[in-house]
Amino acid sequence: MKGLVQAFLGAVAFMTRLPVPGKLQGRPEDLPHATMFFPLVGLLIGAGAIGLSYLLAAFVARDAGLVVVLAYLVIVTGGFHEDALADAADGFGGGWGKDRILEIMHDSRIGSFGALAIELALLARFVFLKEIPAPRFAAYLLAGQVACRWTALPLAFLLPPAREEGGQGARLAGRIPVSSLVVGTILTAGILGTVLGMKALWVGLAAMAVTAASGAYYRSQIGGITGDCLGATNQLTEIAVYFAGVVLH
Repeated sequence: MKGLVQAFLGAVAFMTRLPVPGKLQGRPEDLPHATMFFPLVGLLIGAGAIGLSYLLAAFVARDAGLVVVLAYLVIVTGGFHEDALADAADGFGGGWGKDRILEIMHDSRIGSFGALAIELALLARFVFLKEIPAPRFAAYLLAGQVACRWTALPLAFLLPPAREEGGQGARLAGRIPVSSLVVGTILTAGILGTVLGMKALWVGLAAMAVTAASGAYYRSQIGGITGDCLGATNQLTEIAVYFAGVVLH
């Protein structure tokens, strides 16, 4: 039991800025095992976002509340996934050939493709969440936070690291045990089914489609994945879930 709690806290420490004492995070080599709890980290983050939205609803209009909720989602993760999306957009948008793409992605500066990607991603999340009917808002917000974090499991299970010298992606790529993939998938399916009912099937298919398409693209372009690839797919999947919420209701 202690090992499971430590694995969960390790996942929290990796994916958020929430304070977790170093001695409770586990060893860096334990991270692939801890990935099974990535969906639960999404559940934790999503629950905070829902609580904040309900609190704000008593004082401000829905649009204003959504801006604060999106800011919370960025702050609680330290812009982890947004930064990855920007780097991936710059790399794949401005690079030709694996070496050049990886070189651009490694550059900490944000280019025009990256800036546009962040802007469009935030705009899409705002618009789609706004268009989801209020009674289903919490369900799709929670589903988006859970499903987007699940995507790291199949990508890292199936694809090798793109960089020979390592990096964040190399900590997970090709190292996810089958048990973590299975447990994480079961947790994700259980949460989506609980909050969305039968519509969870369509949301799950949307998440799988984005994961499969992006994974195939990463393999074709750079032969594997980096941490930026995982973060980019995370963002695209979150957007896809919210869009599904608009279409299904």
